[in-house]
Amino acid sequence: MFLALVLTLVMAVTAMTGTALARAHKHAKKPAKPAVSQEASPKTQESQTAQPARKAEPILRIGLQQGASALTVTPLVSKMQLRTESSKAYPLKAAEPVEIRWQNGSFLVGREKLKGERLQFAPAAAVPDEAHFSLAGRTYRGSLEVLAKKGGLTAVNLVPLDDYLLSVVPEEMPTDWPAEALKAQSVAARSFALHNRDRHGADGFDLCTTTHCQVYTGVGAEKTASTAAIKATEGEVLFYGTEPIDALFHTDSGGMTENSENVWGSFVPYLRAVKDEPQKTMPWTKTVTAAALEQKLAAKGHNIGKIRSIESSKLQMGKASADRTVSGRVKTMTFKGTKGQAGLSGNELRSQFGLKSTLFTAKLQGSQVVFEGFGFGHGLGISQWGAKRLAADGMKYGDILHHYYAGVTLKKIY
Repeated sequence: MFLALVLTLVMAVTAMTGTALARAHKHAKKPAKPAVSQEASPKTQESQTAQPARKAEPILRIGLQQGASALTVTPLVSKMQLRTESSKAYPLKAAEPVEIRWQNGSFLVGREKLKGERLQFAPAAAVPDEAHFSLAGRTYRGSLEVLAKKGGLTAVNLVPLDDYLLSVVPEEMPTDWPAEALKAQSVAARSFALHNRDRHGADGFDLCTTTHCQVYTGVGAEKTASTAAIKATEGEVLFYGTEPIDALFHTDSGGMTENSENVWGSFVPYLRAVKDEPQKTMPWTKTVTAAALEQKLAAKGHNIGKIRSIESSKLQMGKASADRTVSGRVKTMTFKGTKGQAGLSGNELRSQFGLKSTLFTAKLQGSQVVFEGFGFGHGLGISQWGAKRLAADGMKYGDILHHYYAGVTLKKIY
């Protein structure tokens, strides 16, 4: 991956600019809303078939820690060195921990006082393709940058995109699943990372390490099967028009995925509902007290008294109704009580009561409300269990991706 050369170039750029190149930053606690029109223009349609010029593998900035009063970093190779944007480079010894603090505008690194706001740990020359440093009990590839921000230290891992995926893919999908499903997950994770690059730009990095972005825990998560899938799809990204797509994925669709506007209200042309087989998969049940539901309604200004009945249309996948989406997910559910009636959206009910999906029915049983549903997750993009089933039936990863994302083009960009 020409790691040393790429990291050297990245360090040079960051030293001059003090920031990573900005990309679209669109969402915080809910999925992004890509800036695309409902219909592609002729120019956009033509670009879907054009292959972009190959370029260097992108470097991602992954936020490992924020607001730390001190950090202890251990170099794992002998050619690591540290420097700020205004200091000379200091060589580091492998396996010797280095404590970093911030004091009065300078980094304190052991006995060294280095002025600057950006401290870089990076290989001084080519090193083996392995873990380069450890932080907080985890080991990572690439280099480390420590930023002085908001009165504390922010640790940022600068890592080539596919090295990042080596940890992400096995965290997001079981590695004993079929190879074609792992390949589809690899392409989706790569596309998601590029689409959401700079999501945490205000914090000094691109992506975090949690499910808010994608789970990333470093070298310890890497597995042979997922590594093979990533290498087999090296540089492959899903595009809609000229931009990488927001390749969302979820655990199980329950039998049919969902249209984007029914989850967050915004039309995204490639996030369209598609049927999966079999249907009504991953059934679940959740029981709550009627009193708890009454309290939730009252907190939203709907004091309906004691619940007497629950109204909703029959769950029919592929057929929308006034209160259900085309996949059968709940748009709104009406609760009638002794003092009136009120409705809650499926998303509100899922959030308030920890339901696995919005693909459910509900019934009143004495003093309890019983939710019975299917699937797990928001229902947008790839159904991971669906991808597993398709792969087990012999479908290739490209066809799996086109099944779940409408009108996209798979391109190799590096």
